[in-house]
Amino acid sequence: MKTYLVLIREPDGRATVPSPEETHRHQFHWKTWIDEMIAKEHWQGGNSLSLTGKVVRSSTGNLEVRDGPYRVHEQEIVGGYLLIRANDLDEATTLLQTCPVFDADGFIEIREMM
Repeated sequence: MKTYLVLIREPDGRATVPSPEETHRHQFHWKTWIDEMIAKEHWQGGNSLSLTGKVVRSSTGNLEVRDGPYRVHEQEIVGGYLLIRANDLDEATTLLQTCPVFDADGFIEIREMM
């Protein structure tokens, strides 16, 4: 099996704060989904990322440091990552179609690790 890095992109959590009930329901969906991935031996790990950080970028030889996180679009952040095992990219894609990130209008990027 191959290992895939899954970048989770989602709306910036500071823009719209979900209710406690919505948060609890979303966390429960994640736990259930991860437990299923573990049971099927596809899970290798993952974690959420904080809403703070730094972005260091080189521009014409000069380093620019800004407060982060890096936003793909103004309302969207990389909110976390997953590591999963699958036979190929098609299987990884199929496994991830039930990922709870879609409940919160997020999306994912799947990349094979070298």
